[in-house]
Amino acid sequence: MREKIRLHAVVSGRVQGVNFRAYTQREAVELGLTGWVRNLPGGQVEALAEGHPNNVKAFERFLHQGSPSAVVDEVAVEWSEATGEFTSFRVRYY
Repeated sequence: MREKIRLHAVVSGRVQGVNFRAYTQREAVELGLTGWVRNLPGGQVEALAEGHPNNVKAFERFLHQGSPSAVVDEVAVEWSEATGEFTSFRVRYY
């Protein structure tokens, strides 16, 4: 089995109402990642992604840019080992 890692990120800035989640899901699927993305009540976007280290690092770079209309101010990142609990990458809703 290939090595996999997990990224947990909270993205701050103008990231809600600008299709950030849809673009994030599309990017994750293209990179072959599993996990989820969701809006947070405080205006941030939270994402959790698992996959091959090179692909997860590419996903992190994407989060610093986001959708074309987004303005990303900060990306707080935590790294850990993948758990393998996801089978796809989805948008989560409260």
